[in-house]
Amino acid sequence: MTASNIHYELSDRTRAIAPGGIGAIHLLARKIGLIDDIDRDLHLLKRHLPYHESDHVLNIAYNLLAGGSRIEHLEVRRNDEVYLDALGATRIPDPTTAGDFCRRFAEPDVERLMDTINESRLRVWKRQPDAFFDEAFIDADGTLAPTDGRCKQGVDISYNGVWGYHPLVVSLANTSEPLFLANRSGNRPSHEHADVYFDRAAALCRRAGFRKITYRGDTDFTQTRHLDRWDEGGVRFIFGIDAMANLKGLAEDLPADSYGILERPARSTIKTTPRGAREDHKSPIVVARQFETIRLKGEEVAEFDYRPTACKKTYRVVVLRKRLSVEKGQMVLFEECRSFFYLTNDRTSPASEVVFLANDRCDQENLIAQLKGGVKAMAMPVGDLVSNWAYLVMAALAWSLKAWAALMLPEDGRWSEKHRAEKRSLLRMEFSTFCVAMIQVPCQVVRTSRRIVYRLLSWNPWQGVFLRLVERLHGRRLC
Repeated sequence: MTASNIHYELSDRTRAIAPGGIGAIHLLARKIGLIDDIDRDLHLLKRHLPYHESDHVLNIAYNLLAGGSRIEHLEVRRNDEVYLDALGATRIPDPTTAGDFCRRFAEPDVERLMDTINESRLRVWKRQPDAFFDEAFIDADGTLAPTDGRCKQGVDISYNGVWGYHPLVVSLANTSEPLFLANRSGNRPSHEHADVYFDRAAALCRRAGFRKITYRGDTDFTQTRHLDRWDEGGVRFIFGIDAMANLKGLAEDLPADSYGILERPARSTIKTTPRGAREDHKSPIVVARQFETIRLKGEEVAEFDYRPTACKKTYRVVVLRKRLSVEKGQMVLFEECRSFFYLTNDRTSPASEVVFLANDRCDQENLIAQLKGGVKAMAMPVGDLVSNWAYLVMAALAWSLKAWAALMLPEDGRWSEKHRAEKRSLLRMEFSTFCVAMIQVPCQVVRTSRRIVYRLLSWNPWQGVFLRLVERLHGRRLC
């Protein structure tokens, strides 16, 4: 890099924006009918001068996609004339107006907004291949959303001493889409209202055409009083269950030959020549400083029948026994076994597969991390629980739009295998990487009498995927 004599000048002729990909996202929102759905179903404004409800909702989502991370960053967008031209707007709501819109929500309005977004989600799913509908994996988990605000209604102190809220996230693991979000006070239990949103997510997936449905959750989501109903409704469930004394006793009473070795598959397949292992720099430090550490020596699985107190039916419990070695420096202090239990109504899958499916639920932590750190959806910028819930739903729409952009990509034709891999990569991509690859595409914006033209001013390796998405969005309207 040899540049040294660098100067900046203002250009009078070129009207351009950095987040040029926002036009494709707006085209996507209009193509799937999201804008019309929001204006039809959400009624929070008495007069639409100058904004409609969809303007407010998309304004918050677009701000995050365009590089903003706080509600205050809307001030930058509303003063960018080229950004306004790119979206065909004369003005957009400022931060205070956006906050006022959030405060207009009551609980039924937030629920209605989530249902409206899910109607558009169904249209996107409808365009997927038949294999997409084999089975829906619905995951649920709670997470803490800390806040330093002292005057925010609904905040409370959590189990670990952190003040804030405790949102519930119910998502589709197949695509890492948040189907339902519920904001709760910081001291509420993790599983509160989970059964309600599990049922609503299952109903949504059945409408989409999924042939099988599986619920997954950690030990807080076992909810034994609902298991009989879910089993009779044809839903498979795999929940962690606390290692209670009676379960430990049943596991210890099993014959020794009931346990089988658990062999986990390789994380990835090496398609080229394997590379040599790099030097481990942590282990020598642990040994030299005599740190106490725990090493996994092996895993074994077994199973037995168990009827929870709140159930009338008997279900299958898969027990995973981990053999651990507690070491200090180079000395082995002692060995111990720890047992983990999974409750399921799946009677046919091997015990090892049940464990693997339960462990796959941990991928939801990546989604929650993206909603928190990537999208910044859990910033909780407004003054009460419901208005922050509304902001959470509108901000999480930015992540859903990212997922829908990937799902709308065509994967047929001569290069179907390559296109399928690109679609999968885009779907699994982190939010910040997606914004850099697909949104932060500098474009000159030219408005004519009938069109808004985005002229690409730079190139990146994802530009071919981007243009295929735009071409797909200009096809026939979805029904």
